[in-house]
Amino acid sequence: MTGAAARPAPRPGARNLVVGVGARRGAPLDEVLGLIEETLHRAGLRTADVVEVATVDVKADEPGIVGAAARLGVPVVTYPAAALAGVRVPNASDAAAGAVGTPSVAEAAALIEADELVVPKSVATGRAAVATCAVARRFPAVLTPFPVSGEKTSTPLVTEGPRPFTMAAMTPPTQNIESAGPDLRHHGDAEVRGENLTDLAVNVRTHTPPEWLRQRIAASLVSLAAYPDGTSARAAVAERHGLPVERVLLTAGAAEAFVLIARALPARCPVVVHPQFTEPEAALRAAGHGVGRVVLREEDGFRLDPAAVPDEADLVVVGNPTNPTSVLHPAALLERLARPGRTLVVDEAFMDVVPGEREALCGRTDIPGLVVLRSLTKTWGLAGLRIGYVLADPETVALLAEAQPLWPVSSPALAAAEACMEPRALVEAAEAADRITVDRAHLLAGLAEFSEVRAVEEARGPFVLVQLERAAEIRERLRLLGFAARRGDTFPGLGPQWLRLAVRDRATTNRFLQALDQAVQALPARTGR
Repeated sequence: MTGAAARPAPRPGARNLVVGVGARRGAPLDEVLGLIEETLHRAGLRTADVVEVATVDVKADEPGIVGAAARLGVPVVTYPAAALAGVRVPNASDAAAGAVGTPSVAEAAALIEADELVVPKSVATGRAAVATCAVARRFPAVLTPFPVSGEKTSTPLVTEGPRPFTMAAMTPPTQNIESAGPDLRHHGDAEVRGENLTDLAVNVRTHTPPEWLRQRIAASLVSLAAYPDGTSARAAVAERHGLPVERVLLTAGAAEAFVLIARALPARCPVVVHPQFTEPEAALRAAGHGVGRVVLREEDGFRLDPAAVPDEADLVVVGNPTNPTSVLHPAALLERLARPGRTLVVDEAFMDVVPGEREALCGRTDIPGLVVLRSLTKTWGLAGLRIGYVLADPETVALLAEAQPLWPVSSPALAAAEACMEPRALVEAAEAADRITVDRAHLLAGLAEFSEVRAVEEARGPFVLVQLERAAEIRERLRLLGFAARRGDTFPGLGPQWLRLAVRDRATTNRFLQALDQAVQALPARTGR
């Protein structure tokens, strides 16, 4: 059985223990089983609470491991060494890394789809070191209705209970973000940093910023001795959207806007619609909020049903088009989420990639509680400069501005913002959106040739979400062939079988499709149980 295979549902009251096991070739059943039982006993845990035995895929047919799992009445779940190598473990071993490809089979296998390490890697006293064992606990989601005036609601949210120490706490900067499963602070740039790879993991348009924009940014450097003044850039953004300047707030990228919203706006029952960009939930959690999740379903095409959002939610965050699904929600549908007393945050970071910006809400002033976020990072290649903005009613803008530090946006970023609002820039952005539409269709057509790949066909952003078995292995093979793809398992609502691919020009896409074909063909037949 593999990590992507179906698992039995958690037993009522079970603590959902996952036992990770590493073993030398030929490790006897009695020693592997004895080690597991002894490890559980020393920790005061019950074998009845074990739901699976996990190990590396090359050990899938090891009789001692298979037999021990059979005695415990649970399945064996296996993972590729490359996937396990990406799990941070407290007791790494160079010997294990050299022999198997992961620094601790037992700890990594236990933790890869669990939440808390209960028992670190151990070897039973008095036994030869033929096997290692570690135990982790998996926390199931809890259905928690929001109270309304003491009454129960009929629409519960999937939320997460309080967590003790998790492995996410070992890896800054997530040490203060209890992410309730996926690493909410993992972003695509981690896939390519320091590597000479063709970048399909980050959604920034290639060959940007253009030369004219570089020149405008460079010209602003002569004024670095003066404190930044955002007056002109703010007015330019307001004019571009036909809004009063009081409805505009400039920010150090959309990421700062999420932090300001989490810290400055009142929210008793915030809800994030997933799968989507994880920074909004991370910011809310960091600000001390409990966060409800509305998880859209693959079988529904990741389309939003407004009825799925509970009436009690007083802050709702949704992307449009949504990262990573690339689905564009109709504006009329999003309007149905708005109501008095609720803040509706719509992340339109990729809306300028949609031809005509259809379904945009950025210029609307008639929707109560609407907060729209925009970013100049993606289209103009300004990720390193950090520039974005918020469009909202003046009262909300004032609250967010009070939470900002002094001079939050640098002079070069302000110069870039003003330049990107000019007519020639808007024409260039529109032309880029048309090219991306054609290039995306070419990518989708190429992916359709693979029986192993299923793409979200309703893609409208500069990226495509795809599902394929053994995606982690394919992703590693793509890296060896020179391509970086964005893993999908850090997005709530997705899992290890998903990858996100940035849309690139036809020549790059053709090279990628050839590499994908090689990666798929090179996979050995599955031998796990």
